[in-house]
Amino acid sequence: MSQNNVTPFATCDLCDLHKGDTSGNFRVLPPVFRGYGGLQKFSGPVVTVKCFEDNTPVKAAVESPGEARVLVVDGGASLRRALLGGNLGAAAAKNGWAGVVIDGCVRDVAELAQCQTGIRALASMPLPTERRQAGLTGVPVQIQGVWVRPGDWLYADEDGIVVMPAPQRE
Repeated sequence: MSQNNVTPFATCDLCDLHKGDTSGNFRVLPPVFRGYGGLQKFSGPVVTVKCFEDNTPVKAAVESPGEARVLVVDGGASLRRALLGGNLGAAAAKNGWAGVVIDGCVRDVAELAQCQTGIRALASMPLPTERRQAGLTGVPVQIQGVWVRPGDWLYADEDGIVVMPAPQRE
């Protein structure tokens, strides 16, 4: 069992189980995300943040209790600023976040690798964000063209990332 008391399913197995789903409830993120955290496999209910080159809401989220949830950040796919670095990655691990998926960049890659949480992002970028106190939390977001909603369930492993409206039960 994983820390969130849901049996960890492999993303390939989930895709096999849901290959006939045409409802749009079962979603697969494009294979553009790289793993940066200390954990490659993680899953949990989704919390969303939407921000662009300003990590104020990301910082607020990871500094709060994670409760084995997954933070999904719509960073507008920006490759110009990092939305998560070593300090915030450590905060996410310390506060019990199962993982963080960022449609954008991270920095402090060596530090992130030591964090016992899952971290996925598009790339590494050493430039920090500007803090403008901008962003939204708890809203539906589009990650690489795929809708992710608060309360969805996300599974990530070495093969990819899938999202569904509820946890997969045996």
